[in-house]
Amino acid sequence: MERLINAFLNSVRAFGRLIRSETAFQQEVILLLVAIPVGWFIATNWAVYALLIGAILMLIMVEVLNTGIEATCNAISREFHIDIQLAKDCGSLAVLIAIIITLGIWGFALFERLAGASA
Repeated sequence: MERLINAFLNSVRAFGRLIRSETAFQQEVILLLVAIPVGWFIATNWAVYALLIGAILMLIMVEVLNTGIEATCNAISREFHIDIQLAKDCGSLAVLIAIIITLGIWGFALFERLAGASA
């Protein structure tokens, strides 16, 4: 049980640090807060709502991992190194892919709502 409590406290510490210092994380948390009520009106059922919110949570998760990669790279060296650049670029690409997936899910759900189509 102590391990779970420590893991939770580590997660809270990371959240606090990211919410204070990472603009992309701040924007994605705001997006989540807006999406929770908006998604309710867009979704045609509970499964779609869960998918809409889950997509944004996935985006936030990828952003957190990208920030971790960047922090690790910066701790190793702040000088240019081709492998560090690749690691940071791959993290950035992962965020871009997560954004595209999220936009696709929300776009499809919005189309479904507006067109009155069912899945």
